Amino acid sequence: MKGDYQELVDEISGLLAAPATLENRDFGLIAFGAHDSDDDSEMDPVRTRSILTRKSSPAVRAWFEGFGIARATGPVRIPAAPDAGVFRDRICLPVRHRGIVLGYVWLLDTSPGPSEERLAAAMEVAERIGGLLADEERAGTDLARELRAALTARRGWQYDMAVAALRTALGGDERGSEGPHAVVCVTPWPSADPASARSLPGVAAVCTVPVGPDGTSSGADSPPPPDPGSGSGSGPGEEEPDPSGSGSGSGSGASGASGERRTGVHSLAVLMRLRAADTPAPALTAAERLRAAAGGAATAGVGEPRRGLAELNAAWREAAAAARAASAQPELGPVARWAEIGPYRLLTALPPRTAPDPAVRALLERSHTELARTAEVFLDCAGQAGRTASALGVHRQTLYYRLSRVEQLTGLDLARGEDRLLLHMALKAARL
Repeated sequence: MKGDYQELVDEISGLLAAPATLENRDFGLIAFGAHDSDDDSEMDPVRTRSILTRKSSPAVRAWFEGFGIARATGPVRIPAAPDAGVFRDRICLPVRHRGIVLGYVWLLDTSPGPSEERLAAAMEVAERIGGLLADEERAGTDLARELRAALTARRGWQYDMAVAALRTALGGDERGSEGPHAVVCVTPWPSADPASARSLPGVAAVCTVPVGPDGTSSGADSPPPPDPGSGSGSGPGEEEPDPSGSGSGSGSGASGASGERRTGVHSLAVLMRLRAADTPAPALTAAERLRAAAGGAATAGVGEPRRGLAELNAAWREAAAAARAASAQPELGPVARWAEIGPYRLLTALPPRTAPDPAVRALLERSHTELARTAEVFLDCAGQAGRTASALGVHRQTLYYRLSRVEQLTGLDLARGEDRLLLHMALKAARL
């Protein structure tokens, strides 16, 4: 979809012989034309700021809106205003759909400027842009319920029905449900409202999904809930208490107790359109922007691109797992792709409340934080003592002493491959 906007902006630039910039109605940058002139004096601070920061300043926005661009149906010429930071005259082409302004195309005005015929042709292109923006806005606004139902539905006929409803709403063609897509997960999302994610280019649908007491997004990692009336369990999106009531701390970096309730916490789910299944860049860009918007300790994950919606549940599990892995292992994030999280592809598939292996339980106590870290770094370094000592900043003898303490606590033999594998996976799993 981003490419579609770019092509249309380039078409306007060609018609009017000037670089064009497309912004949404909130003055957020969507696409811009190339600046081919060798004359640096033609560069304008407002256009440069828009491209670099992807938005305009409040003063610039107020100046432009004062000329009635939100109500205009044709080109609007706007004079320079140095006090507001606008140093060049401008032409604004309102981007409308069915009478509603959805964005603006901006060009620097020149003398004598483009002819009325060329401006009329450019407005026809702006109308096509308006159709694309309307399609995306409609999808993002109307399909939250359908997307959430598909992501949280139980396997079987409920899932098939939910996906069929989403497919119908999106439209069964290359521009709708049958084209290449990727799923993005951002967690935690600061509210239950996904509105701020809807305006990003390429968004087909967005919703929020509750985060369970184990820190996983409902429907992402856990098995399907029991049938209604079975007397136990909870449905998709519901919270259920941790029977243990508490969890053990982890010296290897696990955050929080497994029984911690996460009331009111949500993850954001985004279904992104892609131009090709082997080009996930738009999804990665959207994930980074949304993660930054969420702020704090939010991380994002991107599932593997797919064509069509048949495996939407698998794509969501991948995206949510990648986001969890990025939170557990900072080196992977803050935005992680499923294909690049290594052993966490297996570890995130384990039941969320899986107890630590008895052999490593003592090592995961908070009193042994340094020993757990030493063991993890040693295993990350493929058991090479020199690399491990350097990474930890300790003498080799100190390293050997710590490793002997690890063996005493766990009963594992670090010279055996299977014992190393067990310890390594247990330490990584504790991070989740």
